[in-house]
Amino acid sequence: MITFVLMVNRQGQTRLSRYFQPVELSRRAALEADVCSFVEYKDFKLVYRQYAALYIVVGVTDSENELSVYELVHNFVEVLDKYFSRVIMFNLDRVHIILDEMIQNGHVVETNKSRVLAPLTALDKMGE
Repeated sequence: MITFVLMVNRQGQTRLSRYFQPVELSRRAALEADVCSFVEYKDFKLVYRQYAALYIVVGVTDSENELSVYELVHNFVEVLDKYFSRVIMFNLDRVHIILDEMIQNGHVVETNKSRVLAPLTALDKMGE
């Protein structure tokens, strides 16, 4: 089960965080500050990949397959690349929508890029 997803820049600043299980606010700050240097962190296994100036970090339980989560991270980045032509940090609401389409309650529910982007495509058409 996926516990959380973080996007962290090279300076260690959290740019996006989504928690799928309750984590106390005080514990979140410590977790987000320390997480990039570890593969196993307390009661989480961390799967992370670096893309340009961002690290995408996924905390998982011991029972989760690390390789499948690693591929999920890559798929997530491909979806972001497909939707955004430039900087995503100004469109974090859209990133959250993409993430929510892919992961719900800590479980992967969709990986097909077109299906993940369907709600955003519909929103964009309504805005035109």
